[in-house]
Amino acid sequence: MNDTMVTVVGNVATNVEYRETATGGMARFRFAVPSRRWDRRGGNWTDGPTSFYTVFAWRSLAQNLAGSVSVGEPLLVHGRLKVREEEADGRRRTFVDIDALAVGHDLTRGTSAFRRVVKSRDPDERSAAAAGVVRTAPQGAGAGEAVAQGAPLVASL
Repeated sequence: MNDTMVTVVGNVATNVEYRETATGGMARFRFAVPSRRWDRRGGNWTDGPTSFYTVFAWRSLAQNLAGSVSVGEPLLVHGRLKVREEEADGRRRTFVDIDALAVGHDLTRGTSAFRRVVKSRDPDERSAAAAGVVRTAPQGAGAGEAVAQGAPLVASL
């Protein structure tokens, strides 16, 4: 398949909207990607026009995004570029979306604390995860270590 893969760096422009679907979780948010160029004369970076994308994520990535990302945070988004056109009220509009395969915080602009999600096979715990409760390893402990000790790993996001 000839998908156009992109990696863009920018800021979260809207809250992450999360919902459960028949095939798993789905999340979406708007992503602002400013154009920055080095101005040789001024000796500094200048901002150009900002491009906006709608980012879609599915399954575990969607669930993790909903619990990890807030408006204004700097991210890197890697995924498939999708361009679609719609007609409404006699006007054609073009939308540019990204089906995300990977998303992470831009660590050139801050710090982040990663927490591994421990997947459960228990349907009751999957329902709890859909309600916003996700099993995670305690900070500073590896996921395998926490599971081996049998410690409860439920944290509310």
